[in-house]
Amino acid sequence: MGNGKALKKTMATKAIIKSVCGLATATMLTACGGNSIEGKWVEPIPGMESQVQGINLEEGGKASSINMATLQYENWSKSDDMLILSGKSIGNHETISFSDTLIIEKLTKDELTLKKGSLTIHYKKQ
Repeated sequence: MGNGKALKKTMATKAIIKSVCGLATATMLTACGGNSIEGKWVEPIPGMESQVQGINLEEGGKASSINMATLQYENWSKSDDMLILSGKSIGNHETISFSDTLIIEKLTKDELTLKKGSLTIHYKKQ
C-alpha cells in the first residue's frame, strides 16, 4: 500500500509540474509573440480615399505624423490598453502642444483600432 500512495503522489506532482510548465510556456509565448504596436498605421483620408493619413510609432517612444501637416506627433507611450500620443497642433498662426489618451480596442499584426469618446479610428499597418 505504501508504494501505491507514493506512486499516486509522484503522478500528481508530475501533473502539477506539467500544468505549471505549460502555463509558463503559454505566458512567455504570448508576451514574446504579442502584436507590436510599433509601425506605420494608416487610414484613408476622409473625402480623398485614394490617399492615407496616420501615425508612425517608432521604437523608443518616438512618433510622427503621416500626411498630416497640422497635427505633428512627437512621442507615444502605451499603458495597458491605452495609447498616449503627444505632439503639436499647428493652425491659425498658433502652435499648441497636446497629449491625447486613446483606448486600444483592437491590435493585431495588421489592424489597430483606437477610440476616444465617440471617435473610433480603424488603422491598417502600412
